[in-house]
Order: sequence, then C-alpha cells, then structure tokens
Amino acid sequence: MNNDKNNRREFLKKSTLATVGLSSLGAMGFSAKSYGNIIGANDRMNVAIAGLGRRLGAFYAPISDPNNNVRLVTLCDVMESQRGKAATNFAKFIDYKPKLENSILKVIEDKEIDVLINATPDHWHAPGTWLAVENGKHVYVEKPCSHTPREGEILLEYKKKYGKVIQMGNQQRSSDHTIEIINQIHNGVIGKAYMATAFYINQRGEVPVPKEAAPPAGLDWELFQGPAPRRKYTHDTWNYNWHWYGWDYGTAETGNNATHELDVARWALQVEYPKHVHVDAGKYHFVNDGWTMYDTMLATFKFDGEKTIQWDGKSRNGHNTYGMDRGTIIYGTEGSVIVNRSLYRLFDRSGKLIRETKTKSVEGSTNLGGGGDMTTVHVSNFFNAIRGKEKQNSTIDDGAVSTLLCHLANISHRIGESFDCNPSNGHIYNRKGMELWSKAYEKGWEPKI
Repeated sequence: MNNDKNNRREFLKKSTLATVGLSSLGAMGFSAKSYGNIIGANDRMNVAIAGLGRRLGAFYAPISDPNNNVRLVTLCDVMESQRGKAATNFAKFIDYKPKLENSILKVIEDKEIDVLINATPDHWHAPGTWLAVENGKHVYVEKPCSHTPREGEILLEYKKKYGKVIQMGNQQRSSDHTIEIINQIHNGVIGKAYMATAFYINQRGEVPVPKEAAPPAGLDWELFQGPAPRRKYTHDTWNYNWHWYGWDYGTAETGNNATHELDVARWALQVEYPKHVHVDAGKYHFVNDGWTMYDTMLATFKFDGEKTIQWDGKSRNGHNTYGMDRGTIIYGTEGSVIVNRSLYRLFDRSGKLIRETKTKSVEGSTNLGGGGDMTTVHVSNFFNAIRGKEKQNSTIDDGAVSTLLCHLANISHRIGESFDCNPSNGHIYNRKGMELWSKAYEKGWEPKI
C-alpha cells in the first residue's frame, strides 16, 4: 500500500513538471495546441483502455475496424480477473495481444500510447482524463465526464491549455436518426421547441447492505479509490454497486443515465445553463437495502427563453409511462417528437403521428453492458477528429454542460432545496449548493490547474 502511495506521489510530481514544460512550448518546440494535432491523417494511433467492466463491449468494433487504423496497446483494470476476461474477449476481434496493466497511472505515463479510453468509475473520469491530457494523450471518457461541477470546468481548462481532443460517451450525438430529427426541430418542424421531458425507467432490484470486508482477491483497492478520500472496503462495492453506495465514487442514476437523455433534450432545445433547478426525489423501494441514493427523481430545469427540461428517472419501478424504457419527448408550438436510441416519432399538434423513422442500428437500452452501432460511430468520430478528418459530433464542452445538469439535480436533492443559477455558467445562487460545486480529494490528488 505504501509503495502504491509513493508511486502515485512520484507520478503526480512528474506530471506537474510535465505540465510546466508543455504549457509554453510543449514537446519538440511546438505550441501545446499544435502538438495536440501532430498525429497525421493516416498514421496509426496506439490506444489504451482503462476500466474493463460493462462498457468494454462498446469498443470491440471501433478498435478492430481497419478503417480506424488503431492498435490496442494496453488493457488496464484494477481487478485482475477483468484484465484476463477482457483479453479473452478482445482475442475474438484482433489477432495480436495487448499488454495487461493494473495501474492507470502507468498507462498515462506510457509515451507509446496516443489515446486513452477512460471507462473507469465516475470518480476517476475527470482526474484520469486531465492527467492523460497533460501527458500528451487524447481522451474518450465515458459519461458522466465529471464527478462534480468543478471537474467539468477543469476539463475545459485542460482542453484549452493542451489542445487535445476530449470526447464524452454521449453516443446519441452520433446517431443518424437523432441528428436528422434534431436538425428538423431546429428548422421548425414542430414550431418553437419550448419543453422536453427526458426519461429513464428500470427495474433494478435489491442491493446488499455494504459491510466492511477484505477486498476481493485480485482487486487493487488503493488504485480503485484513486482521487477519493480513503475508506475501508465494503462488500461488493467494486462490482457496479459503487454507483449506489454514497457519493465518493458514483453520481446516482442521474449521472449514470440521465446524462444521455438530458444531453438530447438540451441539444433539441438549444439551451446551455439553467436559471432555476427544482427536484423531488427519494428512495422508495427496498427501503432497508444498501442503496443509499434516491431511486426516483423528478427534476425541473428552467432556462432563459421560456424553455424547460424535465427529468423523470425511475430506477426501480418498471411502469412504462412513455411506452419505452428511455428517451426524450420534445414539445413545440406546432407538434412534438419522441426520440430514443432506435427511432423517432413526429406528431402534429393534435397528437396525430406524422412520421416514424427507425434506425437499423442496435444499441443497448436499459440493459447492463455496452456496445452497438451508435457507440461505434461515436468512437470512430473521435478517432477521425484527432486526425483532423472529421468535426467532433459532440465536444467535451457539450458533455460538460449536459453532465452539469445531472450534478445540479443531485445537489438540489442532497441539500433539500431548489435554487437559482447563473444562466451564463451554471453557478448556484445558494451557499449550501455551491459548497458541493467541488469536493475533497485524497491528499496529493487535488487538481493542479
């Protein structure tokens, strides 16, 4: 354990020194921004994946696609069994063996790697990304891109300083049918769009009450915690239930899933930061189990221009309110649209169906796990953006603002109060709320920018 801490401190020390060197002239005398674009349009890129859990399947297709011209150099996870399983699974798609690594810090320090795919738990998303960026890497980071509102701001500061491509896994931004209907909404197909309801419905079951236990064999608990304040391991925390066991690692269901639908709603309404946030939320199912978050939330975000977004999240009640388990309804003065990952339906003002368009793509809905054509396109778009061959379908700026809505809803629930926000940057006009804008880090892990 002491060696792990010493290694971390040494890495962060070197990382800070690297920051000083790259911030002015960068490597080889290039400006930081120019250095970020040094990879040629046809050059092979070396990729590492950190976090080999349920999202791993999303990356088989884009990495093995010869058109993307990438090589998987390293598979990294703090759980030994995950590394072995990932190597076995990838062997079905590639004809070479990537290295297996325990420490994301070693991956970030590896000069051979051009791109980090960061699919770690939520509390690692932003720190893993900014450490990789300041060490010369482009980053595809899974949602939510940050663990706090301040971390979202920091990511934008790193992007500006280093000129690297950062893209969040809000893969519906690369969905053909979604792009098509959003463009039509922007061109007035439903008149003026004024309100959107984003929703998610699942039937998650009971989870164990966390009890102090030895970390399971093969788990590096020190590295799992990473930037988070240290605590004793509790049973079954590492395997997905970190989402529900307090705020050290997860962002509840809103950060876990609302990120996607709120992103579509914000995109459709062409809004940025809200001016008011109101939340009703609570834990109503399996009240004595280990789930410490709310499992039901109705959040309302008010924006300038008389526009409103609602989030209806039901984690453990499968009532099919909207006829599908996730999606976004956009209301306009002359009609409405419902869109999800597989289709959109356009209605006139009377509610008559005008058109339905289904995609041929396959993408998971509320099922655990990842993968699908939409993610493949999104990751490929990220690779091509690095090479300068495509414009990003969604920049980290988009990802950070959509993730902020999730944080604002969580903060409103945690303090038990509604609040007004600054519509220019999302900052909260509430002292208790603003205290949760950032968080405490394990000593030595504090952001340096």
